[in-house]
Amino acid sequence: MAKLPVSADEIINIFGPHQHYPNKGTVRSNPQNPDALIKTHCCFCGLQCGIQLKVKDKKVVGFEPWNDFPFNEGRLCPKGVQRYMQDNHPDRLLSPYKRVDGKGFVPIEWDEAYDVVVKEIRRIQEQYGKNSFAMLSGVSLTNEKSYMIGKFARVALKTANLDYNGRLCMVSAGAGNKKAFGMDRSSNSWADLAHAEVIIITGANVSECFPVLTHKIWEARDNGAKLIVIDPRQIPIARTADIHLPIKPGTDSALTNTMLKVLIDNSWLDHDFINNYTSGFEEAAEAVKDCTLEWGEEVTGVPAELIYKAAEMWGKAKTSFLMHARGIEHHSKGVQNVSSCINLVLATGRIGKPYCGYGTITGQGNGQGGREHGHKCDQLPGNRDIENPEHRRFVADIWGIKEEDIPGKGLSAYEIIEAINRGEIKGLLSICFNPLVSLPNNNNVRAALEKLEFYAGIDFFLSETLRHANIILAGSLQEEEEGTTTSAEGRVIRIRAVVDPPGKAKRDSEIIMELARRLGEGDKFSYKNSEETFNELRRASKGSAADYYGITYVRIERNLGIFWPCPSEEHPGTPRLWEDRQFNTNDKKAHFNPTPYKKPMEEPDEEYPIVLTTGRVVSQYLSGSQTRRIGKLVDIYPEPLLEIHPKLAAQYGIQENDLIKVSTRRGSALFPANVVETIREDTVFIPYHWGGVNSVNQLTIDALDPVSKIPEFKVCACKLEKTGRKKGENSKELANQSRDIQY
Repeated sequence: MAKLPVSADEIINIFGPHQHYPNKGTVRSNPQNPDALIKTHCCFCGLQCGIQLKVKDKKVVGFEPWNDFPFNEGRLCPKGVQRYMQDNHPDRLLSPYKRVDGKGFVPIEWDEAYDVVVKEIRRIQEQYGKNSFAMLSGVSLTNEKSYMIGKFARVALKTANLDYNGRLCMVSAGAGNKKAFGMDRSSNSWADLAHAEVIIITGANVSECFPVLTHKIWEARDNGAKLIVIDPRQIPIARTADIHLPIKPGTDSALTNTMLKVLIDNSWLDHDFINNYTSGFEEAAEAVKDCTLEWGEEVTGVPAELIYKAAEMWGKAKTSFLMHARGIEHHSKGVQNVSSCINLVLATGRIGKPYCGYGTITGQGNGQGGREHGHKCDQLPGNRDIENPEHRRFVADIWGIKEEDIPGKGLSAYEIIEAINRGEIKGLLSICFNPLVSLPNNNNVRAALEKLEFYAGIDFFLSETLRHANIILAGSLQEEEEGTTTSAEGRVIRIRAVVDPPGKAKRDSEIIMELARRLGEGDKFSYKNSEETFNELRRASKGSAADYYGITYVRIERNLGIFWPCPSEEHPGTPRLWEDRQFNTNDKKAHFNPTPYKKPMEEPDEEYPIVLTTGRVVSQYLSGSQTRRIGKLVDIYPEPLLEIHPKLAAQYGIQENDLIKVSTRRGSALFPANVVETIREDTVFIPYHWGGVNSVNQLTIDALDPVSKIPEFKVCACKLEKTGRKKGENSKELANQSRDIQY
């Protein structure tokens, strides 16, 4: 069983997270004379900002801005400025480890680690069947590694049960995009933002989660753009918006449906575009016929006059851009929410034109490329459908196997956890995925990890999840292996190998290829380098909805990135989609999709009267496994806080820094109160980047969207209780997480 071999405190004492600071008195430019200054990209969010890493004595020691990279032009957010601090970190895993009960994790040699992993894979699959062993992957990985893992799971592990942490990120957007356009990508380079007359940002805390993107929006504002922000909190970018719509969590499609009804009633529509280049408008209009302004106000809590004003501003514009992120996607109806936004874009015909567009803001570093080329449970490279016989045959030919040897559609990430709890999955291999922090109802996740007969993980830090592993395989940081990623715009960019992995750690691709060899499929994983892997990916994507065939390493370097689709080496790439009004659907038209309003799976009631929503903060990233180890980022936001409006706080007698017990139907946890006026009076907010007793995902509901299988992180019902204690009396684990280490 994959239970902790010793206490969590003992594991944290050795493996962290510990806070890592630069040497006292140093700055980012130290040393002044680096051995090398290498252009690459930030390892965090989907903006993939350009950065130059400084190398001295074969170690990353600092950074410089990369002013020539066209997206960020040298700008970086707090995470980007500090990202180099994960290099040379005392918590780095420097060798493989095995779990020894009563002792913890003991270093071992690679041969022993590989032997144990392969032996256990074979034992479990021989005893229970191929699909009894599952794999969970992550989209902080390059395109090359994403592709390799998709192939590894199907060809070497021979399991259908592969999924990835993008299941918590972009899958609702991807499904909505495919339904409407037949393709899953932002429709435009974000350079088009600069001259959009109206910009809608919904469910995206841009200033904190994607700070560099804020500059693009300010450029538009300088050119006279109007800004509409839809969010239950008055997030920083909402404070200067022309209209802020403080929506009740879980009612997103009610708002956008009401706006569409206003557009229809006032004929603020592009009838020519609708009639000639779309289908399904009548059905979409029928679905919103009863979405009056009065109804919209009642459901969403947004005043009717504000909804009308926003619809009018959008409807009368000549150019516009709509952007969204997880705020509308993390729902049991996330795909419907996305479709309702796309309906607003299609109704006004402002897509495929200069300064007009629609974009989904990718949260993870390679969230775009990672969901195109391999490690989704229902997908083959090139965003091909794993259940489509033609797609299967094409990929099988590239892989050199029979079509029938490719497994069918498997379980999604949370469904894998449920299958472990049911006893159907007995073994697990993970890479760069921390589900014990990032999945909802994570007490259920912990129970699943403890039921596994065998669990191995590849990573560069020991995460909360890896504390349950039998074998830990020390992998690589982004800057330790060549590759490519695809930014949220659809721009394919180069990741450079800046340094080698430290100690006995190995590159992720080396680990995957060696496991494949020992599983008897080494001839299909004999890549000499990352470029060779990428060239196979190119061939596997040829002619697909995500066609990379014309993109090469040389072309990426020469052009500072290439936008896909790019079907040939003569093709320039496609920064703006749909300029020819030919969509990637069967009828070549964009599809309206009806979005009748559905309630969240759990609403407030007498027992749990308050809405709980979750999200990010500026200094932390995803499950925090990387950023909670960087001292200056922890200093900005040391622990999760409960944001609560003064009026709601007054009802409970809550004051700033009071330690509050927050309870849902899944469990309870303690959080210090942060009394702010920038949140709805019926809603509280807690960020999700922490594990253990500080994890809000102990409380979140594990309801899934039926199409995308994304969890409903953004709304559940909770209750609040005062504890009589103040901030600082939270947990022993928090104290352990706050140690300062210098190098």
